[in-house]
Amino acid sequence: MDLGLSGAKAIVTGGSKGMGLAIAESLAAEGASVAIMARGLEALESAAERVKAAGAPEVIPVGVDMSDPDSIIDAFAEISRRWNEVNVLVHTVGPGDGKFEDLTDADWQAAFDMGTMSAVRSIREALPLLRAAEWARIVTLSAHSIQRQSPRLIAYTAAKAALSSLTKNLSKSLGPEGILVNCVCPGTIVTASFTENLKDILAAQGFDSADTHDVMRWVETNFGHPCDLGRAGLPEEIASATTYLASRRNGYVTGATVNVDGGTDFI
Repeated sequence: MDLGLSGAKAIVTGGSKGMGLAIAESLAAEGASVAIMARGLEALESAAERVKAAGAPEVIPVGVDMSDPDSIIDAFAEISRRWNEVNVLVHTVGPGDGKFEDLTDADWQAAFDMGTMSAVRSIREALPLLRAAEWARIVTLSAHSIQRQSPRLIAYTAAKAALSSLTKNLSKSLGPEGILVNCVCPGTIVTASFTENLKDILAAQGFDSADTHDVMRWVETNFGHPCDLGRAGLPEEIASATTYLASRRNGYVTGATVNVDGGTDFI
């Protein structure tokens, strides 16, 4: 299926690893030029090579601190110097975890800066470029935890819930301009960082953090959150859904919160 992304220009925040990188590669494979934004310059350079190899005619790696408003302004200004229009903005960054009793006011503010305000600031800066294009799409990445609560993710979930609400509201205000805005909610996704960070924790319970079925069994055992397919997902599975929503082929889906979680009771 031709998604109509050949020749398009796309920005992916958090595009140097995990789901963000998978999305950038997927867009590139469809023929889009891609600007990837992330904090680590070494990871950015490596990611840029991968995105270029995936088929992007042009790749722009941009260093940015998504917790810093001025850094976001500077990052989008850099893209504006290279491109006079953008068709796609995919925003993937998010905050860390923590239990309620462990979080200070500063922790809560940091969670909303990363989980919500980074999207607000990115979309604000991207809008002139999106409005200049013949067609435009915005996709945000929230989380299925906004529908399936976990005490260890209270600030993360609150910030991601606000992001989902922001996305829905923007779909209404930007719809008359032909800019479609959607939100993807990933379930448990096995990324390289997930495998590395949780390797010892899962191993202590007899699970392999690189095995998608073991990961979902661990999630069900410890959090009571099963999924119908009985396995965790992969970054490329988030990327395929996101790429469709970000494409010109998607002409009538807007304001949607799309669960990509292996099947749950949530709609």
